Amino acid sequence: MLANHANLLQFFSSVEEVVGRKKLQKMIYILKKNGIPFGEKYEFHLFGPYSEELSLRVDELSNLGLIKETKEDKSSYFQYRYTITEEGQQFLTHYDNQFPDYQEAIRLLKEKSSRFLELVSTMLYFEELPQEEVEDKVRTVKKKQNYTDEEMTQAWEFIGSLKKQQA
Repeated sequence: MLANHANLLQFFSSVEEVVGRKKLQKMIYILKKNGIPFGEKYEFHLFGPYSEELSLRVDELSNLGLIKETKEDKSSYFQYRYTITEEGQQFLTHYDNQFPDYQEAIRLLKEKSSRFLELVSTMLYFEELPQEEVEDKVRTVKKKQNYTDEEMTQAWEFIGSLKKQQA
């Protein structure tokens, strides 16, 4: 088992449950941008930062029976729910995790909607730019989302709170 797979298992153990593929992608990306050493590479995609590597690793963990992926029919779309299995928990007893404690960050991320995490992750994707340019970029690449000034302010505050935790 590769270290990146084990790191994801540790995440699933900590989070207990993630509802939605997009939310999973955004949570891992935001944690990575806040110093948690996940190995997945991200590119900008339709819904913001996206990692094909993460999707493949999650599929592999599911196929190995270490996480459970439940597909729920929501009439107009399918929603996916992820939990670690007993076999996944057992595997972690043999893995020495060197990650910093990120339980509080996970709690904060779980409370937020996928839409909000999409905004935060997109802002972090452009974080090397000045704040005003980041907001202009977000408004350009996420035009259909129509994020408000209030949502932008809330996202900056959220990013700040996550960064304080890692300090």
